[in-house]
Amino acid sequence: MNFLKSMYISTFMMLAMAIASYAGWRLYNGVNNYMGYSFYPGGNPWAWIGVILTTAPILMVIGWITMFKNVARTSAHLPVLNVLGLIGVGLAFWAGVNHQAPALAPALAIGGWLGFVLYSYWYSSYGRQPSTKLRVGAELPAFTVRNASGASVTSAQLTDKPAILIFFRGNWCPLCMAQVKEMVAHYQDINALGVRVALISPQPHDNTIALSKKFGVNFDFLTDEGNSAARALGIEQNHGLPMGMRMLGYASETVLPTVIIMDRDGKVIWTHETDNYRIRPEPDVYLDVLHRHRMAVA
Repeated sequence: MNFLKSMYISTFMMLAMAIASYAGWRLYNGVNNYMGYSFYPGGNPWAWIGVILTTAPILMVIGWITMFKNVARTSAHLPVLNVLGLIGVGLAFWAGVNHQAPALAPALAIGGWLGFVLYSYWYSSYGRQPSTKLRVGAELPAFTVRNASGASVTSAQLTDKPAILIFFRGNWCPLCMAQVKEMVAHYQDINALGVRVALISPQPHDNTIALSKKFGVNFDFLTDEGNSAARALGIEQNHGLPMGMRMLGYASETVLPTVIIMDRDGKVIWTHETDNYRIRPEPDVYLDVLHRHRMAVA
């Protein structure tokens, strides 16, 4: 199933761009040749506006997230975009029935909307079960990661004081990068508590080094080589990388976004194992957990 999803997201994005571009071209030509309800090369401009409504909004949202990397979470199923898509389908069919729009327009509108529905409800959901290896009140299974300096760091070393462990997919994931930015923005609050923040990813080590240099805060930027730590914790995801991303040096197996908060005794006090890659906790949630458990060590 994950393999199908890895192919789907890349294919959907390319097809959505093609449909939106084609509909925009048809609309442009139609406006230039608009007379009454005639439309060159045939039909009504509202049909192509409808097609655009089924594809352009999700492209704009994903484009914004990818470009600016400042959105760490969205709603689960993007209801506004769903409504816009349904309106688009309705417009395309209305134009086809009442104003002789070409049959291609409703077909593309349906295809664009169904593609979005699959993205929102199927692709975005992991369908994951909580890991049996992460139990509140227990220690973590042993694992080893690599810090930005290249040294090995054990799970025992990471959890020798209160800690927030954030497993993220890599620098390629804009939502993950927004999540890291949020943590950096809360650096002063977290540092005042004396809490360790470890940001762990199975990405190429050079990317981890680059991330550490970019933000320059006293967080632990760590590489999970071979995804071994994720496997030890039961949070790995086979074929989790979108098709085509391997050309950038990433492995097809990645990690399910996960947050683990540890107490001063090295025991798990809280976890968040999201079932939707677009939903992540806000840093204030972590701070609240730490305060409720009196985890400040400063």
